Amino acid sequence: MGERRSHPKGSGTGELILGGQRSGKSRCAESRAADWLALPGRSAVLLATALAGDDEMRSRIARHRHDRAERVPGLATDEVPRELAAAVRRHSEPDRMVLVDCLSLWLTNLRMPMQGAAVTDAELDRHVADLCEALRSARGPVVLVSNEIGLGLASLGAEARRFVDDLGRLHQAVAAQCARVTLMVAGIELPVRRADP
Repeated sequence: MGERRSHPKGSGTGELILGGQRSGKSRCAESRAADWLALPGRSAVLLATALAGDDEMRSRIARHRHDRAERVPGLATDEVPRELAAAVRRHSEPDRMVLVDCLSLWLTNLRMPMQGAAVTDAELDRHVADLCEALRSARGPVVLVSNEIGLGLASLGAEARRFVDDLGRLHQAVAAQCARVTLMVAGIELPVRRADP
């Protein structure tokens, strides 16, 4: 993924929530939606990027869907494995919060798809630029969740190293559009950026 021109830090109305697996990042995003929905006249939609490639993943998706329905009953769901920017534009409204869970699976669908060809570097650049533009022009709040996987040792495999690099660049591009960036550690929120939108 090539370098892109920088944007003003915290120039958007969104929040990027990063964390490791089972760090509490999805729960944090759901709490944002629950707080948003507590006020009258508001709605929220989750853009789910996961694809059920095997029985374990199907079970995991079903469990997440069930748990979300109990925790945040008013949260609608739209499955968006690839065309994320278009979905953000389609759903974004002043009285609607859009949650994206998660960017790392979205990148996996583009770079390591279960079917079809992976996107090229240039195509990935276009997808990311389009997503960033959708975030800049969002009419309501957008909360994005992603796995932070770049804190450990470099992977031995070239494909895995490329994915970690791609995800790190994606996080930087998206964070530049967000007024808030949060790191989740053991269920605890660590504010990385808190800027007025």
